[in-house]
Amino acid sequence: MTDYFAHRAADWDNPSKIEMTEIFISALSNNINYQKDWKALEIGAGTGLVGLQILPYVNSVVFEDTSEAMLQVLKKKLQGDENIEIIHAEVLDYKKQDIDLIFSSMAFHHIIDIEATINHLYQITKPGAYILIGDLRTEDGSFHNFESIPHQGFDTQDLSEKFTNAGFKVQSAETYNILKRERIPGKMSEYEQFLLIAKKEI
Repeated sequence: MTDYFAHRAADWDNPSKIEMTEIFISALSNNINYQKDWKALEIGAGTGLVGLQILPYVNSVVFEDTSEAMLQVLKKKLQGDENIEIIHAEVLDYKKQDIDLIFSSMAFHHIIDIEATINHLYQITKPGAYILIGDLRTEDGSFHNFESIPHQGFDTQDLSEKFTNAGFKVQSAETYNILKRERIPGKMSEYEQFLLIAKKEI
């Protein structure tokens, strides 16, 4: 498993990433009522910027990421008494059927097979579970400086249909933030971030 983030992990927790995380967490908190008995799973947990802030509101969090370097940074933040599980693997490798909440911030566009992943999420979640995916709306590739990545953002109608086809009920897919980045010197580009909320009905 190639670690594409190995060279970025040490400096990942920079001010712009922290600000983006805070906005995402605010969007989550405005749309979900956390339950203290929930087991949550974060897809693409990275250094734990999101998941560690969600942990106090749920029973436990599974941190999944394909980058060992990012997870090593996460481990350095731990006190040792957290009720967590850390998985260095693809989310498809998680086989337990015990998840109440799945969330992901800016990781979905790195997943190659979206349909297989969404179908797998249906298999590992309990009835009544919530899925909250934060990512980019379709963009021109400039966000990653035209690097080769699986998805240049998403058409939320198409993504919603994939969740519906897997058996989830999509509650909303709304823009929650506009990222501004200087990709061309002297010119700011804007990128819409959406939050898709789906539920596995009882």
